[in-house]
Amino acid sequence: MRLSYLLVVMLVLLLQWPTSASSQSLRPMRETSRSDAAVRVEPPSVTVQRELAYGTHTRQRFDVYLPASARNAPVILFVHGGGWAFGDKGGRGVIENKAAYWLAKGYVVVSTNYRLRPEAAPLEQARDVAFALARVQKLAPQWQADPSRVVLMGHSSGAHLVALVGASSVLWRQAGARPPVGVVSLDTAALDVPQAMAKPALPGLYARAFGDGEADWVAASPYHQLTADGVPMLAVCSSRRREVCAQGQAFQRKAATMGVRVEVLPQDLSHRQVNQELGLPSSYTDAVDRFIDALGK
Repeated sequence: MRLSYLLVVMLVLLLQWPTSASSQSLRPMRETSRSDAAVRVEPPSVTVQRELAYGTHTRQRFDVYLPASARNAPVILFVHGGGWAFGDKGGRGVIENKAAYWLAKGYVVVSTNYRLRPEAAPLEQARDVAFALARVQKLAPQWQADPSRVVLMGHSSGAHLVALVGASSVLWRQAGARPPVGVVSLDTAALDVPQAMAKPALPGLYARAFGDGEADWVAASPYHQLTADGVPMLAVCSSRRREVCAQGQAFQRKAATMGVRVEVLPQDLSHRQVNQELGLPSSYTDAVDRFIDALGK
């Protein structure tokens, strides 16, 4: 398994394609390096289906990475970050290491876009993620994948969106989807949006994302939307950002009162490293992998 993983990683690094025309039009992402450009992850042993639609908007598209031989495969649906206003499903560092690691384990990996600010508020973006989930579940049998074993994963603002979808049944039911089997939230400071707005780490970014209406903050807050039908969640947090881990722990305590499984995984990594290093050989990757594996048992 380790040899297979290393071979896929090497192929991924060697076969990065130039930035596509659509991604070149995007402004630099606030939550990733300004030098990051869109890349393609396409080793010869992996089949890639690009720009599959789950809605009519040009941003309502995802890419699907299929392992060489899938059989009743679990699925990871990944949602990129970018401050709710930037980012792309193929941005450098978004999907490469994750795809290499989980494809080698026989997973189908999907990376999705969604509408961005100012066109769509965070709650509408979460609805996009829920519709993407429904479409992935519908197409899963064509990929030899199991529609009942889809894990939502996201980073930063994307981590907020997947947490919001997984916090209750409201959004995925409205989208006509089945529940995701679980959520992996990678370092979001917006599990509790009203708290984040009270003392935002990046005032301008949060104000542009969530506006000034407290009712909108609550509606887009995973902590406030959490119900007993929330799905299991792993909240990874950078231990260098204490407020992020504190929100995860508060979310965990509330979830425990409802019988919802939530785990918090602090890591001594930067906000960016939490995303880009997931999938590389490490105790961090092993811990996330154990959580995901346990969801299917």
